[in-house]
Amino acid sequence: MDGKMLARLGAVVFVAVAITATVLELTRKEEPKQDFSTRIIEPPHDPLRDGQRRCQQLGQRAANDAECLRVWAETRDRFLRPSPAPASPASSEGR
Repeated sequence: MDGKMLARLGAVVFVAVAITATVLELTRKEEPKQDFSTRIIEPPHDPLRDGQRRCQQLGQRAANDAECLRVWAETRDRFLRPSPAPASPASSEGR
C-alpha cells in the first residue's frame, strides 16, 4: 500500500468513528437532572439575624438605637469569638 491509500483509509476510519460517536450521543437517553437552584434550604430561625435586618432598615437611626448597638456587639462577638482548639491526637488515644 502506498502512502496516499493509507491516508485515505485512515480518513475513512476517522469519519466512521466520528459518525458512530455522534449517532450514539444523539440516541442516548438523558437522565432527568435535578435542578438544585430551585431548592431553597431554609436556615434555622436566628433572632440575631432578624435584629440585623431591622437595624439595616433603620439606616442612620440605627447608630443611636440601643437594640441595634446590642445586636452589633453580639454579632461582633459571634464573629470574632475564637473557635475551640481541635483535640490533639495524643489526648484522644487511650493511655
